[in-house]
This record gives sequence, C-alpha cells and structure tokens, in this order.
Amino acid sequence: MRNVFLGTSEFAAAVLERLASSPHRPVLVLTRPDRPRGRGRRLSPPPVAEAASGLGIDLYQPESVNDDVARGRIAEAHPDVISVCAFGALIKEPLLSDYEMLNVHPSLLPRWRGAAPIERAIMAGDTSTGVSIMRVTAGLDSGPVCLRASEPIRPTDTYGTLSPRLQRIGGDLLVRALDERPAFHEQDETGTTYAHKLEPDDRRLDPARAAAELERVVRALAPHVGAYVKVPDGGRLGVREAAVVESGPPAGTLSLDGTRPVLGCAVSALELVVVQPPGRRAMRGEDYLRGLR
Repeated sequence: MRNVFLGTSEFAAAVLERLASSPHRPVLVLTRPDRPRGRGRRLSPPPVAEAASGLGIDLYQPESVNDDVARGRIAEAHPDVISVCAFGALIKEPLLSDYEMLNVHPSLLPRWRGAAPIERAIMAGDTSTGVSIMRVTAGLDSGPVCLRASEPIRPTDTYGTLSPRLQRIGGDLLVRALDERPAFHEQDETGTTYAHKLEPDDRRLDPARAAAELERVVRALAPHVGAYVKVPDGGRLGVREAAVVESGPPAGTLSLDGTRPVLGCAVSALELVVVQPPGRRAMRGEDYLRGLR
C-alpha cells in the first residue's frame, strides 16, 4: 500500500524504521519543524526527520500539516493510507475525511488516551500496558481500534526500559494492520482515562505524597525528563533513581546525614540512589554527599 507517515518523537522514529523495512515503506514522511534543543538551544531536527533522512525517504516539515501546501504534498504522494505515531499536532478536516489514517498509540485504549500514556501508566502503578492501532478521528484518541497487544510493566521499569519494548510492538502491529486489514471496533467509553501532558510540576517530588508514589514518578520520568527534589538552600537536585525505605526523617525533610540522601514522605521515605546536581553529571547518592562534606 502507498503509505505516508506522520510522526515526530523517538518512539515514532522507531516505528518508522520498522515500517520502512516492510512492504509498506512510506513514500513521504511529514514531521514537525526543527526546534531549539539542549543547553545551547541549537536548532535541531526531530528524531523522525533524522530517521527519514537516514532511510532516504522524502521528508517535509511544515509548520502545520493542515495548511494547503502540506495537504498538497500529501495529495501528490497519492497515499492509500496515512500512518500516524506521536506526531504531536492536531490533525483537522479535511485531512481526516480525505484519507484513512491509522494511529499507533502506546496504551491499551481506552485507558490512557492523550499525550503521555507511558509515563502515566508507570506513575499510576499499572502492572501492564500495551499498544493499540486505532483510526484517527476528531476526538482525542477516541477512534475505533483494530488491533492491540499488551506488555507487562515490570516493578523496575523506567520509561527508558519500557518504551523500546512498546516501540517494537507498535511497529509490528502497524505492519500487521496494513497487511491484514482487520476490522475496527468502537472503544468502550466506560474504561476511559486520560494521560495528560507532562507539566513542570509533575517533575517535583512532593513529600506530602507516599514514597511509593514518588518512586514511580522517578521511574516514569527517567531518563528523558527527570524528577527533582527541593534541597535546603532552595535549589533543585535531580533524581534519576530512588528506592522506598521504611524509616527516614520526618515528612517534608531531606536528610543529608546518612550514607545517601533520604526524603521523608507522608508514608515511608524515599532514598535517593542516583542524583544529578545542577550543571553536573548524574552520580550515586553517596558520592553526592561525600562531595558536600
């Protein structure tokens, strides 16, 4: 089938690479424009742009996929289907009606519709998640689903360990959907939850919460976003790995007196196993304390 691919993130880039190795290799890839990234705020292409260039696939980076020029580029490709994965921008009419669009969404829909399904599943303590192949509609991830596959969330999983497994599942499911053309079924709205976009406050480890919840936040944001805790001088200390311990300082107190930093929480305490001081590399908690002393 003639295929056009829309995607932006590292997750989408992995799905694109799988699709490109199949009989449904895209004839055109659309992604977001280059954006400033990193400390130097240097203009950099999104991961899908880099992947498409490496694969030798025609690439277009419009400000809006819905404008006349972008729609013209898609029409020139004469696609039978448009594949979408983590594109990160709203797709509107008339594109929605002009083409069949299949979306790769990393959750078991209708659970975790929205922008951050992998992170929210880990944060919530879900024991499993998965990938769904759905038809793109005007609603937020609410279209009918034709395929889904589940994947366990291990007790030690971070975003960095879970996401690659879901990428592989997503790529394989998309190819299978294009090969087999399975029937679509409407989602059961009674099981709907929303994976809201990650906000700055989601990174803060609030000691008013239970330590077990905060440990899941650390794993959900590692390594791509990163959680942090407030230190006594008012600054921030990045937290890359943490563990729940039964005893610790009073709730709301960050103890720097032991072998590792320990944050007192509403329930139990959180030992900071790997931390990252501002402007420095990640290090073991004990090494951080040794430097302070």
